[in-house]
Amino acid sequence: MVRNPYHPVQVTRYLLNPAVVDLIGFCSKNPGPMLPYLDLLRPYGMYWFVTVTPYGREIEPRVPDKAKVLADFKRISEFAGRDSMGWRYDPIILNETYTKEYHLEQFERMAEALEGSTGTCVISFIDLYQKVRKNFPEAVQVAREDRLYLGERMARIAGAHGMTLRPCGEGDELAQFGADCSGCMTVKTYETALHRTLRIPSKTPLRKECACFLGGDIGAYNTCLHGCRYCYANYDQETVYRNYAKHDPNSPFLIGGSMPEDEVHEAEQKSWVRQEDMPGQLTLDLLLG
Repeated sequence: MVRNPYHPVQVTRYLLNPAVVDLIGFCSKNPGPMLPYLDLLRPYGMYWFVTVTPYGREIEPRVPDKAKVLADFKRISEFAGRDSMGWRYDPIILNETYTKEYHLEQFERMAEALEGSTGTCVISFIDLYQKVRKNFPEAVQVAREDRLYLGERMARIAGAHGMTLRPCGEGDELAQFGADCSGCMTVKTYETALHRTLRIPSKTPLRKECACFLGGDIGAYNTCLHGCRYCYANYDQETVYRNYAKHDPNSPFLIGGSMPEDEVHEAEQKSWVRQEDMPGQLTLDLLLG
C-alpha cells in the first residue's frame, strides 16, 4: 500500500506476486540488513543499485563503513549475479576536502574492489534541489570543466575494471569519453538483469534529464535515517524520526497504516516478459543492440 506523496489519501495497492512483478529494483547505501533474507527474493527478478561514495561523517552521518558496504555488495552479487548489480558513485561533491584528485583515487580503489561484481557504474554531480540547499548550504555546483575532467578519467578507470560508466541526468557531455548516456535504469538494464526480453509499453520519462524507465515506486520520502546532507528525499531529520516511529512491520504501508479517508485503487499489473522467450536467453537483437 503506497501513498501518493503529494496527495496522501490517494493509495495504490500493489501485489507483490512474481506472476505480475517481473523485477524489483533496490537502491541502498546499506544493503547489509537484507543479506539474511535474500532467499525470499529467489522467485523475483531483481536489480540492485548500491551507492558507495567516499565521504566522511560530516556529509554522510550514519552510512555504514565503506569497506563493509563494498563487502556486502559483493555478497549480493554472488547471489543475484553480476548483471543484476549496479554501483552508484554519486553525487560527486567538490570542495577543499573532496578534491578531484581525491575522488579519482577513491573511485579507482572502489572500482578495483568491485571488479567482477558489476558491469555498471553510475555517476552524477550534485544537484542543488531546494531540500539540498536547505540542509547543505555550503554545497556548490560542479563546474563543466571539472565534470569533463572527472568524467574522462572515471570512464577510463571504470573501463579498466570491466565497467561501463553511465552518467545520471547529466546529458551527453561525457559520451565523447565512452560513457553510456542512455540512462541507468532502462529497459535494456532490466532485460540484461532478467536474461529475458520484455514487451514494455511506451512511457514518458519522469523528467526530461532522465531516460530511465520506472515502474511502481513503493518507497516514501522522509524515511531514511542515514542523514546524508545532499539528500533530496528528506526534508529534515525531525520529520524523518517522526515518520520512522510510525513504522509497523505488520502494516502493508511503509509508514503508518490505513486511514478512514483513504481512496484505495488497485495498481494495473501484468508481466511484460515475452512468454515465447526461453528462460535465461536473450534474443539476438538484444545481444547486438
